Amino acid sequence: MNSEQQEPDERRSKKFGSVEIRAARPSDAEGIAAIANLPGFRAGTLRLPFQSTEETQRWLDKHDANAVRLVAVLDGQIVGNAGMQRLAGRRIHSGNIGMGVHDDFTSCGIGSALLGALIDTADNWLAIKRLELTVYVDNARAIGLYEKFGFETEGRLRAFGFRNGEYVDALTMARLRF
Repeated sequence: MNSEQQEPDERRSKKFGSVEIRAARPSDAEGIAAIANLPGFRAGTLRLPFQSTEETQRWLDKHDANAVRLVAVLDGQIVGNAGMQRLAGRRIHSGNIGMGVHDDFTSCGIGSALLGALIDTADNWLAIKRLELTVYVDNARAIGLYEKFGFETEGRLRAFGFRNGEYVDALTMARLRF
């Protein structure tokens, strides 16, 4: 039985060593839109439901020299994506990150692989000193992942986002490299 035929719980329980982390391509729009529309993925973001492939395509086609856009690919399927935006001016030493993993592949090491690639790029290629992010307070898995990579909570943003009919708080977290 291959990973596509396995039940989500069976796939979730395995660690995948063959995941490929690479730069996102314009041809990835359909795969990225598909995972962005999954309920668990979307719940951790500010995205609205029903993101179209065309919206994702426009985002991928937009060239931004200060952005790094990555995907995680397993057996030809996009199972996660992550991005980092370098800030400008007096904040050029900082980058903002965002990421998400396919609902069926959480707790499989995909998030660690994506975050590790972003941090490597920030530290060793862009000389970014400060990485920052926001995460909903009820996203314990993501908070644990960020803490594992040295992110610390800096504050709580009350009523940060509106999700499923209610306001949700978020934490602002950062990782500083000295």
